[in-house]
Amino acid sequence: MFAADGRFERIQRRISRETVVPWFRDWAGIEQETTALRWFEPLCVPGLLQTEGYARALLTGGGLFAPDEVEQHVATRLDRQGLLTRDRPPLISAVVDEHVLRRDVGGPEVMREQIQHLVKLGSVFPRVRIQVVPTLAGAYAGLGGPFVIATSPPGEDLVYLAGQRHGQVIDRSEYVRQMVEVWESIRGEALSHGQSLDLMAEVAETCI
Repeated sequence: MFAADGRFERIQRRISRETVVPWFRDWAGIEQETTALRWFEPLCVPGLLQTEGYARALLTGGGLFAPDEVEQHVATRLDRQGLLTRDRPPLISAVVDEHVLRRDVGGPEVMREQIQHLVKLGSVFPRVRIQVVPTLAGAYAGLGGPFVIATSPPGEDLVYLAGQRHGQVIDRSEYVRQMVEVWESIRGEALSHGQSLDLMAEVAETCI
């Protein structure tokens, strides 16, 4: 279990209650304990893979946060990324829709930096795998929305669903099984890791 030996509670205490919105706290703790994350995003770059500029542009774009709140959320998001460089980071498999690469978030420079960052992560970090579902895939299971499947140290899976102002962690075995099937269906439509890196590098060059 993620809460084994009180580790989950200790992690929650380390995560500032002032910087993590209440509905995200449970997932923030689980995220730090996981041994593997399977993350699908059809709309934006997954938070753990975002650059500072992209995260700031994304949070500013809707006009829903005050400037100090934006900076607070950006700092929290970047802090979470520390798990990528720890001694034994989780295995992160991220699949994004091609539209994520082509949506102009923050302008050409921000997008170029973000996509180049994805290429670097996928090239340099052996435990980060990134795949892209090409636009030519048409209708596929991923159009139902983003989700994350987290695997605990004992091997149990949880699903996280994020909304506009809420997040839900689901551990019901039947639901988790169904979402694993959705994940496999999505991956079946995606380019390989190497092909995806090539596509991302190509898109980065077009950000002018």
